[in-house]
Amino acid sequence: MKFTQTHHLKDIAAILNCEFVGDPTFPVTGMNEIHVVTPGDIVFVDHPKYYDKALNSAATIVLINKKVDAPEGKALLISEDPFRDFNTLTSHFLAFAKAESKQPQIGKGTVLQPHVHLGSDVVIGSNCFIHSNVSINDRCIIGDNVTIHSGTTIGADAFYYKRRPDGYDKLLSNGRVIIKDQVEIGALCTIDRGVSGDTTIGYGSKLDNQVHIGHDTVLGKHVLIASQTGISGCVIIEDDVKIWGQVGIRSDIRLGAGCEIMAQSGVSKDVEPGDILFGSPASNAKQKFKEMAALRMLPNFIKNS
Repeated sequence: MKFTQTHHLKDIAAILNCEFVGDPTFPVTGMNEIHVVTPGDIVFVDHPKYYDKALNSAATIVLINKKVDAPEGKALLISEDPFRDFNTLTSHFLAFAKAESKQPQIGKGTVLQPHVHLGSDVVIGSNCFIHSNVSINDRCIIGDNVTIHSGTTIGADAFYYKRRPDGYDKLLSNGRVIIKDQVEIGALCTIDRGVSGDTTIGYGSKLDNQVHIGHDTVLGKHVLIASQTGISGCVIIEDDVKIWGQVGIRSDIRLGAGCEIMAQSGVSKDVEPGDILFGSPASNAKQKFKEMAALRMLPNFIKNS
């Protein structure tokens, strides 16, 4: 999320009532998760395993629960609980955004059937068809010639929690969903908005019924996804990928252009462009079929040995 104006490090520290390391007038222009940060952004980190990744990221302000030396050109916000304080900043700055909210914008030739819900600042392009009982939540952007079938929710909150002694704390979502031109989304799909960035469905992509897209996931052009597929957050899916029914994809991986994931596969690591995968954990389909054929022969091998 980018702020509507540049703030100073001392001002952000005052909101959080925390210590800071760096020039009090150090510029702060936004806040984002680590995979989408740019200079001027705040990123939070609360586990030693990820300290180096956060400190060496593109973010120039690190909200951290340990006092360390600030890398050159960066500043620190020292917090007892960075997860909590990141939520504090989301609530603070998103409150201003909501106060300035606008009515939805709907393009020429677009049809909204009964019981469609549109949040504030929603933008829908021209010649779209939004079927009944669709929810499009705050600040989502829909391109031209998009079809969304009944019961689909665009812009639900991210599934992102931190375990506490008495339960789970939720990381607040302040991102958007952006759906490009010529996309068709089936019935009963859910597309979560980004935690701090955008979940994006690329030009010409097609989603079957009951598909779930997690927060901050980015689909390229002409991606095809069959029914009951579940995609976790922060996944990058390049152009012309095909994903068949009941596939599960873990978070923070990349599917290369033109690859294909066969039905009922579980993908746990990056996929090379053009590769065809099958199984759980998914691997090269030809190799997997050879392994399955060998297993079928095993009882006869044991019997005759």
